Amino acid sequence: MKFIDTGLEGCTLIEIEPIGDNRGFFARTFCSEEFAKRGLNPVTAQCSISFSATRGTTRGLHFQHGTGLEDKLVRCVQGSIFDVMVDLRDGSPTFGRWFGQILSAENNLQLYSSKGFAHGFQTLTDDCVVSYQIAQPYDAALSAGVLWNDPDIGIEWPLEPTEQSSRDLVFPRLREMKSGVLP
Repeated sequence: MKFIDTGLEGCTLIEIEPIGDNRGFFARTFCSEEFAKRGLNPVTAQCSISFSATRGTTRGLHFQHGTGLEDKLVRCVQGSIFDVMVDLRDGSPTFGRWFGQILSAENNLQLYSSKGFAHGFQTLTDDCVVSYQIAQPYDAALSAGVLWNDPDIGIEWPLEPTEQSSRDLVFPRLREMKSGVLP
């Protein structure tokens, strides 16, 4: 695995390195020793997937607060997505900045974020499957979000959204977040 700096401390792009032959390939997508050596949380408490049927589906920006802060590794295993992490850590020099990357079943990239980042993505193809490894269990009571198109963050989404949840459409802007909710 290659670990690539994104310019946001706590957010790392990881390229898997397939070893191929006439049958196809084998690749390591996670190694607790490699993660720990680079200061990334090597614990996985939960694995989840999401499926999105329609190109342009936009999810997020989601995070957990309080004791539910998450370390997360995201990979697209079918289709292609534009994946985004936003730094919400109070006092961080990159607070409010975002990093976006196309993740696909073909490009061998995955995105890691440490506690204090919001996450979202937009599907670039139909029938996308996204895989998550999360270091903390999900707690619905600690679930929160930031408006997907907050102009103060300024994410450059590649497409107009085609599908979104009603919940994602009413999240507050970053500057409207109540104290104690941000990491």
